[in-house]
Amino acid sequence: MKLHEFKFELPEELVAMHPARNRDESRLMVVHRATGQIEHRNFKDILDYFNEGDVLVFNDTKVFPARLYGNKEKTGAKIEVFLLRELNKELRLWDVLVDPARKIRVGNKLYFGESDMVAEVIDNTTSRGRTIKFLFDGTDEEFRKALYELGETPIPKEVINRETEPADKERYQTIYAEHIGAVAAPSAGLHFTREVMKRMEIKGVEPAFVTLHVGLGTFRTVDVEDLTKHKMDSENFIVTAPACEVVNKALDQKKKVCAVGTTTIRAMEASVSANARMKPTQGWIDRFIFPPHDFKIANCMLTNFHMPESTLIMLAAAFTGYPLLMEAYKEAIKEKYKFFSYGDAMLIL
Repeated sequence: MKLHEFKFELPEELVAMHPARNRDESRLMVVHRATGQIEHRNFKDILDYFNEGDVLVFNDTKVFPARLYGNKEKTGAKIEVFLLRELNKELRLWDVLVDPARKIRVGNKLYFGESDMVAEVIDNTTSRGRTIKFLFDGTDEEFRKALYELGETPIPKEVINRETEPADKERYQTIYAEHIGAVAAPSAGLHFTREVMKRMEIKGVEPAFVTLHVGLGTFRTVDVEDLTKHKMDSENFIVTAPACEVVNKALDQKKKVCAVGTTTIRAMEASVSANARMKPTQGWIDRFIFPPHDFKIANCMLTNFHMPESTLIMLAAAFTGYPLLMEAYKEAIKEKYKFFSYGDAMLIL
């Protein structure tokens, strides 16, 4: 498939600037692949589509406050430093993006507020990418505490065109987030509340948890027309034996196995065994999924409404079937569904 096939006009007002007042009050579009039927529901209704023994698979990564603001030595220029990933814990080396990048060169030092935190730029990696070394006297625990106090919630401001607000700290995080490492939230999971999870338990719908630390590459638009030439950023993931046990039992019993989000389904696809079951796996994944693709584990998926030409809409199209997904998106725009991280949800059956 070609990039232009995923281009569509999305009215600006349909990009959600804020989440719904309560997590489970978002709208839910239900798309039936077998019949092409499209239903309009509320997220609270999601369990109407699941029965005892079915499984929902969640990504339990936890977003850390990855956006920092520092000042350049001598000039005092304000610089945004976006932490992408830790390269070396002992040396406190980090892979980051800086903005404005033209002002930051190797050897420059950045000072962060009134704190004792200083960083030195030691390498250029891409046009905006740098490797920095934090210079900090203290234990690793003290260092991380200082980073958390300095950082702010990394809502994707390129799309959600506003400053971070205090409410984002809680709302740009799933309620089951556990393993720190993501710089973007697995947004399909943002709709779940403790009440919905409790109702799942009562109904006998089982949860399983995998971990994929979402990187900024998740939101990067594709800039090559030939999709086979696009390269995904690597993201770290873990699929545990307990998760495999729950999922494989459901598959053996021909139950629904629903991936909650595109990041979850990518972790699941990276852990497929020779007999089309999930096996414990961990490592780095840079697999780009676009139509056509034969999904081995998940037989349904929950996802949000994604931006034009994004890798996320391409994965959703691979799962749904391209014509049906584009029809659903046309319907979503007509019915004024909200798009992107804080937007509404789509259940693909």
